Amino acid sequence: MHYPLAINIIEAAERIKPYINRTPILTSHLINELLDADIYFKCENMQKAGAFKSRGACNTVFSLADSELQRGVATHSSGNHAAALARAASLRGVKAYMVMPEDSSKVKVEAVKSYGGIITFCIPTLEARETTLQKVINDTNAIEIHPYNNYNIISGQATAAKELIEDVKDLDIIMAPVGGGGLLSGTALSTHYFSPNTKVIAAEPEQADDAFQSFYQHKFIPSINPNTIADGLRTSLGTLTYPIIRDHVHQIVTVSEDSIVKAMRLVWERMKIIIETSSAVTVAAIMENKFEHHNQKIGIIISGGNVDLDDLPWIISK
Repeated sequence: MHYPLAINIIEAAERIKPYINRTPILTSHLINELLDADIYFKCENMQKAGAFKSRGACNTVFSLADSELQRGVATHSSGNHAAALARAASLRGVKAYMVMPEDSSKVKVEAVKSYGGIITFCIPTLEARETTLQKVINDTNAIEIHPYNNYNIISGQATAAKELIEDVKDLDIIMAPVGGGGLLSGTALSTHYFSPNTKVIAAEPEQADDAFQSFYQHKFIPSINPNTIADGLRTSLGTLTYPIIRDHVHQIVTVSEDSIVKAMRLVWERMKIIIETSSAVTVAAIMENKFEHHNQKIGIIISGGNVDLDDLPWIISK
């Protein structure tokens, strides 16, 4: 299959409409003044299951026939995709088997359990996640729903940027964080189809910069032992997401761990909304002046808001 087309994204938006929130777009006069830009925050932290992942999970699960879902669904995820997929599976009345790293956020583990997900823990490496998932699939015959390397997932994630483009006209830049690349590749496709004059800029932690390296070295470079506070961005790009990002993203920038925490705290304090560390990398990139943003009209996709309130990063970093 070729990249998802505009029609695939439009169909995904219709398919998932009954099951997701059309999330609000918020602005902050104080943040605009501080960062010298006109910023529109697409609040996927207010999405079902607390993150954009509900879009791709619902699109994929509701694209499958009953016969394909008989044995349930399975995936590996550090949290947000697992929770979103468990929720989507429960809406279809099927089982959901989740492989999660043993260091996953407590709040994300509890969310998966609350939606009926059946969790198997593994050590926190990509190899362990994949081998453990294969064992679960062998035991259950469940159908694998990859967190990002799946065109139905990508089409679903693309609907966030589609809504942003519909609600805020003539954006100069749309920003998204990048981990496995599902959100970024979907954002890049929606922007390409629905707002072709808008640039797409991605942000990534310096300590998990595989997408940055892959983008600028023009070859796939895997993520090896990433050590970042942004737990949702520790995964490598996929074989489907990387080519879309290579062809349709304009720039990828990296940010420090300290800036991620400062950006997260800034949004909490100024906007009174809860965002997770992975969501803060985009704001951190503007704070660090990593690209020309002055007087620009910028749409930022706040990817999620699933935070362990007993484990806040600014408390750790004192």
